[in-house]
This record gives sequence, C-alpha cells and structure tokens, in this order.
Amino acid sequence: MKGLPIIIAAIGGALVGAATALLLAPQTGSQTRESIKDFIRTHVPGIKAAELEDLADQIAEEIKDIK
Repeated sequence: MKGLPIIIAAIGGALVGAATALLLAPQTGSQTRESIKDFIRTHVPGIKAAELEDLADQIAEEIKDIK
C-alpha cells in the first residue's frame, strides 16, 4: 500500500497535463470530449462506458469553466 499515493499522484499529474494540453489546443467541445475519452480509455483500463461518459463530461465542463 506504500505505492498507492505514488500511483494516485501519477494519475493526477497525467490528468492535469492532459487538461492543460486541451486548454491550449483550440478545439470544439465535442472534439475536446472525444480527446478526453481517448485519454481516459488508454490510461484507465477497465473503466465502464457510463463512467467514461460521466468523467469526460465533468472534465469538459471544468475546462469550459476555466476558459
């Protein structure tokens, strides 16, 4: 269990990096959501489709609020 905080930090860092890249790349909202879904699919194995949609929508909303 000592490695769990490191894994959580790595995943958090990856999400922050992806969000930053999405903020700096001019895209439409639907393109942004697809990019988020692709990133999550490759970095979070075993995620369910409904969870993927919810998480992508939440991240997209946060990005939209920041812009």
